Amino acid sequence: MATQLELFPVPEPPLGGGFVAAVILKRELVPDWEVYPFNIPAVRHLHRLPLHRAVTFLVGENGSGKSTLLEALAVRLGFPAEGGSRNYHFATRDTHSGLSDHLAVVRDGMQTTARETDGFFLRAESFYPLMTQVEAYENEAEEHLRYREWGWKSPHERSHGEAFLTLLTQRLRGHGLYLFDEPEAALSAQRQLAVLTHLHALVKHGSQLVIATHSPLLLAYPHALIYECGEDGLQPVAYEETDACRITREFLRGPDRMMDRLFADEEP
Repeated sequence: MATQLELFPVPEPPLGGGFVAAVILKRELVPDWEVYPFNIPAVRHLHRLPLHRAVTFLVGENGSGKSTLLEALAVRLGFPAEGGSRNYHFATRDTHSGLSDHLAVVRDGMQTTARETDGFFLRAESFYPLMTQVEAYENEAEEHLRYREWGWKSPHERSHGEAFLTLLTQRLRGHGLYLFDEPEAALSAQRQLAVLTHLHALVKHGSQLVIATHSPLLLAYPHALIYECGEDGLQPVAYEETDACRITREFLRGPDRMMDRLFADEEP
């Protein structure tokens, strides 16, 4: 079955779309630096965050603010907080932080002034209700056109991981702006390698992606800028210096030694 990139060919600019040059926090509008989400270091120290024209990764510990920032950027760009394209209008619960109201998106400064022709916000934690909404939308379409962009099959008839890969290979057309929050959540290591292949295809077809992830496999993508969320805010970091890479490498070099350290204080 042909992928969307084959069905909708577009001219290929050099590696990435570069639709958004930077994200700015309008600090003068922040009401209180001591309340969430403005007290998170990733937000508190944010001024201007340049984005890579191809792929920008956000990494950091749970609670470091990477998903909060990604969600706010998605909402600022017109996507629903729970995920989907700009044409989706649904919410199971309104829990987004309001940070989006304090962000500005810089669209100039890149090599292209073109706008994206496709877009999607994927977040792992709301993928199931998102696919339920997809099913509701598709059931309203003419029968012979249902699931045309989803491999002619409901996402709920696939596993979580298979549904995500279908989204990546069938729904996303390229020349798009895509935001992914922990896309590795449902994927095996082998499937994450497959995602790298499709990610690169999207980049070659003029797309720009911002991805929050813990995956050392996805972070290895070469045409990318990595920001680590820490106590000093968002800092650029080399792949080899990310915690995801460093801890995984240390574990694989000596799992028994790592286990001994982890269980040192436990009684036999």
